Amino acid sequence: MAKVLVIGAGFAGHTAALYLGDALGRHHEITVMNRAERFVFIPSLVWVGVGRMDPAHTEFPLGPVYAKKHVRFLHAECTEVHPDEKFAIGVRRGGSGEAVRVDYDYMILATGPHLDYDATPGLGPEKGHTESICTPDHAVRARDHYLECVARMKHGERQRFVVGTGHGQAACQGAAFEYVTNIHKDLIKRGVRDRAELTYLTNEPELGDFGVGGVTVRRGARQLTGKEFFGAVIRDADIRPLTQRAAVFVEPGRVHWEDYDANKGQTEFDFAMLIPKTMGRDIKWLDRDGQDIAGVMVNPVRLLKVDAAYGLPYEQLAANPEAWPSVYQHLVYKDIFGAGIAFAPPGPISRPHINANGTNITAAAPRTGMMSGIIGRVVARNIIDLIHRGRMTHGERMSEMLAVCIASMGGSLWDGSATALVLYPVVPNHTKYPNEFGRDMFVTHLEAGLGVAWMKRMIHTTFMHKLRARVGWKIIPE
Repeated sequence: MAKVLVIGAGFAGHTAALYLGDALGRHHEITVMNRAERFVFIPSLVWVGVGRMDPAHTEFPLGPVYAKKHVRFLHAECTEVHPDEKFAIGVRRGGSGEAVRVDYDYMILATGPHLDYDATPGLGPEKGHTESICTPDHAVRARDHYLECVARMKHGERQRFVVGTGHGQAACQGAAFEYVTNIHKDLIKRGVRDRAELTYLTNEPELGDFGVGGVTVRRGARQLTGKEFFGAVIRDADIRPLTQRAAVFVEPGRVHWEDYDANKGQTEFDFAMLIPKTMGRDIKWLDRDGQDIAGVMVNPVRLLKVDAAYGLPYEQLAANPEAWPSVYQHLVYKDIFGAGIAFAPPGPISRPHINANGTNITAAAPRTGMMSGIIGRVVARNIIDLIHRGRMTHGERMSEMLAVCIASMGGSLWDGSATALVLYPVVPNHTKYPNEFGRDMFVTHLEAGLGVAWMKRMIHTTFMHKLRARVGWKIIPE
């Protein structure tokens, strides 16, 4: 009987657990260790943050889902992994705090991110002066603060909103863009948009970059860039864009930033939601003698090193699609895999930039949502193959991967809008697609409108169905 341990139950870990349980659960021991008892559909927290969705509609308990798939669930936070002896230590959450040991033959690290608010002094909802929509609790707090601002506007006050990235190396610009456009539309509905000043502050080199090097699509005989497309959205919504900027510290009511040219400036706010830099979770990696082997296992920001080509200069990385991992397997400890945000990419997709002050202003590579789900499935199927056949048969690099992102831009299903961004592949592959953009221009697409808003809501519903492992879950793509 094989023992498989999945650490983390976000999109990557939970998807992997469902496939493992479905294929192996009756005859092998599958364990999921997760610091939370509930799965959270993070993309819908943008609606929670403006008071348009109850947070209860974005989550469900993990235990009953895993029970259906013969998967053991541990509500615990992983603190140590001992790769030589093949076991992990976790601390039980929700009461006892006792240590629990789990032995494994194969392990998937899919912890999701540590939200590193401390990387930007004054950032964050707990110790700083900004809000977040990265967790349910934070989204609820952001909602409450946002509604307080709305109440002030209804009494005649003006309010300044700053939304974007809170660090020069943050990712998830798409979530920030969604949130600021949802605020715009929500304020219109509440009749107070004329009393609000909205600013989108981002580390992207230009609007529409989103950490994937931008996007260009064909519209008939002409080409349309993400900068043109999303620039039009921003202009139509009267949102002030501040691109090429790194938030360097925040004080009450004011975010201080640097730009590409090393200029320093500040933007005042009454409400700010800024996405932090992310890191891997703080896990000890110990050999059989109890010595720290983190340098072998993870990179400096604690992300698992896998079958990628690390250390390449950006130009070489951009020219080498095979530098990106295929099977997400650790190169030394072959029984350990990384999935979702927990694996270390070989570098950024967008061109890096360090200004004259030494500040790194580089949009980090996204590995969330659909990408996380796909990688979770690939890793799970390879472990299933190793157990059944002794060899892996699945692989999918991000330079081969299709991703679809649907960003809500606010409103209801009757008067709302959303944008669908289809990228193929996520990482430009100039070997396979020797055009200026390194992507399949027939598949890569941008579309916006009410129909896409319906699609966004359908994705919430269908994925909450899929991730509960209900009837037909496997036919819904990741």
